[in-house]
Amino acid sequence: MIATILRQEPADRRARVTAWRQLSDILAQRGNQLDEDDIRRSLHALAVLRPHVPEAVRRDCARAIARHGRFAPLVALYANDVPAVSVSMLREAKLSEADWLALLPATNAMARSVLAGRRDLPDSVARALAALGSASVALPQPAVNEAAEPAPDQVAKAESGTEAAPSQISELVRRIDKYQSRRGQPTLTRNPRRSFQFETGPDGVIHWVDGVTRGAVIGLSIADAAFGGEPGTDGAAAGAFRQRAEIANGRMWLEGMADEAGEWRFSALPWFDVATGQFRGYRGSARRPQYNELPYGRAQAEDSGDSIRQLIHELRSPLNAISGFAQIISGQMFGPVSQSYRTMAETIVADAASVQSIIDDLETAARRGNADPARAVAEIVDVGAIVKQVEGDLAALLAEQRIEMTLARVGSGPFLGRASDADARRMVGRLLTALVDICEPGGILVGQLVTEAPHDDMLQLRLVRPAAIRFATAADLLDPGFSPEGEAPGAAVLSLGFSLRLVDSLARSIGGRLDIGHNALTLYLPSATSEPDAEREVQQGE
Repeated sequence: MIATILRQEPADRRARVTAWRQLSDILAQRGNQLDEDDIRRSLHALAVLRPHVPEAVRRDCARAIARHGRFAPLVALYANDVPAVSVSMLREAKLSEADWLALLPATNAMARSVLAGRRDLPDSVARALAALGSASVALPQPAVNEAAEPAPDQVAKAESGTEAAPSQISELVRRIDKYQSRRGQPTLTRNPRRSFQFETGPDGVIHWVDGVTRGAVIGLSIADAAFGGEPGTDGAAAGAFRQRAEIANGRMWLEGMADEAGEWRFSALPWFDVATGQFRGYRGSARRPQYNELPYGRAQAEDSGDSIRQLIHELRSPLNAISGFAQIISGQMFGPVSQSYRTMAETIVADAASVQSIIDDLETAARRGNADPARAVAEIVDVGAIVKQVEGDLAALLAEQRIEMTLARVGSGPFLGRASDADARRMVGRLLTALVDICEPGGILVGQLVTEAPHDDMLQLRLVRPAAIRFATAADLLDPGFSPEGEAPGAAVLSLGFSLRLVDSLARSIGGRLDIGHNALTLYLPSATSEPDAEREVQQGE
């Protein structure tokens, strides 16, 4: 059978995915029984197919293979994929002691750090990991967006820079999450940690620490400068590392518990192997800065809101430039332009507008992070009318994808909510659009707008999970990089994870929430339906 698969030339994405799954399954189950030529050709075929198979497919295959696969070369292939795929394989892979020892030299630092966390490996493998520097825990790097060969219009977009925006938006969402998670935490504790010792490997990554929680320091690098409030060290320390020079009173920033997070000062000396003279890393100690070492007037806990606003500005500036040049081309302002280029330019303008809308929503979510829901403006909006309008806005997309959307009204109505008109449109629009995007052509999206009792304080927009996410976990759905099979029509601009997190953030800022249940996603919005008519009319008039 494997010869038949190798003779075929996958013509489209579906065929490539099928070939990937078949070859992986055969090698996992019968790799040790195949001849050397078939193994070599199969591994080569998988390497060629990998850029054209969605990461989610490769990750799912890794999980399935890890449970029953015993073929070391296939484990090595998956171990050297992007972090999400590599981790899925290495957390559960079962190999013989000899196979593990043969495999380790072909793994990278991130893969070895995963294996170092396992407690079921033979002692000889643990010793080999230590010898290879497995303790230098490598933080997973952002995966490169892998896709099939781009179409000409996609190439035009990539060259113009519009596809750089989603990765920057991912960074923005991550910073907002980090900032909001730290709000309200005390900046000092009764017994704050004052010092700790550490040691790095030759790559500059800290792999041993004593005096603070390991998770706060292990994995940080003194070889590269940290920027934008991220954990790490300053440029002076990085420069000294490159020269293998002494580091004196360098600055280090940590995240973690309140008694560990914040700024530190550290000093370290390089150390070398006595027998060979080989550079082995740095050993040093860190302490809290003295009062006179901090800039005058600096707060102990810095508000990262400024950095978020700066990042939003950095997103908007190039985006506006790209959109402006595209409008010049589509409008033929500098002379005649061929129809194909005008079409490309119009597509870029549309995509830029979509990304701009996303940035606006992110800025709103970041700004609302500090807001007290109890102090939200008591504006009343007709949620039923907004749902109807969004249905109309999506009509063209629904017709194009042959998707039937049915949203029933349950309850006597009216469906009035406490929110601004703009926020309600953002939440309902983003949620419905995201679910329509992941529906399969010819599919059905079913939901209800519910007010369950006369005195119910919440409106509910319930949407049954589309088939593509029927069995996805809540963690997966809220992952900004998640999209079913990596092929959601809207994923290039805004993934499902982004949309759900935005909707939940906006809802919580006004006292609502987004619940992810086993069968449905439910948007809860504060209800104004049960208010006395007179009071309601006064508020609407205002």
